[in-house]
Amino acid sequence: MDIFSNFSQPFLLAVTVTALCFFIALFSFFRTFSLSRRFTPSTKHCNCASSDSNSDAVVPYLNGGFSQMTEISPPPVVLADRRTGSSMMEELVPEITTHALSYLDYPSLCRLSMTNSLMRKAANDDNAWKALYHKDFTLEQDSVRPSNGWKAYYAATRAIVIVNTEFFNILRDKSISAMSRFWLNADYVKCVHASGELFSGYNGVMQSWQLVFNWDQGLNFQVRDVRARVLTDMAWVTMKTYVDMDTGPFNVTNVFEFHNGRWYMVHHHSSVMNGDVEQQIVHG
Repeated sequence: MDIFSNFSQPFLLAVTVTALCFFIALFSFFRTFSLSRRFTPSTKHCNCASSDSNSDAVVPYLNGGFSQMTEISPPPVVLADRRTGSSMMEELVPEITTHALSYLDYPSLCRLSMTNSLMRKAANDDNAWKALYHKDFTLEQDSVRPSNGWKAYYAATRAIVIVNTEFFNILRDKSISAMSRFWLNADYVKCVHASGELFSGYNGVMQSWQLVFNWDQGLNFQVRDVRARVLTDMAWVTMKTYVDMDTGPFNVTNVFEFHNGRWYMVHHHSSVMNGDVEQQIVHG
């Protein structure tokens, strides 16, 4: 019996076509492999500096043809000009940085300087402290050129303003012991009260304050328009104090000297300025 009689005609046709396709694919593979070995140049090409940029390579087409190809180097990659490690603060121009820091208050600017080296450099900028001085104190000293910079000048001005505030706290508390420690124990200190009477010398000044504290009326007043000027070892503060907002202010000047690491008062002058007196001064 014929062995192929057990299979149907469609099955035999499928097997025949499959076998034919297999042999054709196998023949094409060996032919392509043989051609590639035959026409591969002996010199290897690469992108290194020692290779010949004008050398050509012959590459076979899949359909049996050949093509001569010239190796082309890839274009150089241009990297963006970028400062590695830079932050937004470094990219800002100094004027913008100073303007941004001018919105900070004294404690915030000090805290900023303790974060890192970049913030410390920005927070220690002289223009930033000058702007803060004008905001917190006065614009009158715009032409001042502090020898140690505006940061040191701001700190000195802030210190003398705090000392001046302590003086008024002593007045409210009526503490003669605190007042005796507040003044410099020297014979040239002077005090002029609102009454116009002058007291000279440390003992005379202390006696005058004792008389003020013995006055039954409470010393409840408000301080306005504080202006301070600080030198190396001397400072003076001018201000207006209001005991009664309807009667007009007292014009007050306090003078301080720096001794043994702290500020001492050496002069106090208080005078009442009413409308009539001011008008006489204005009109000469």
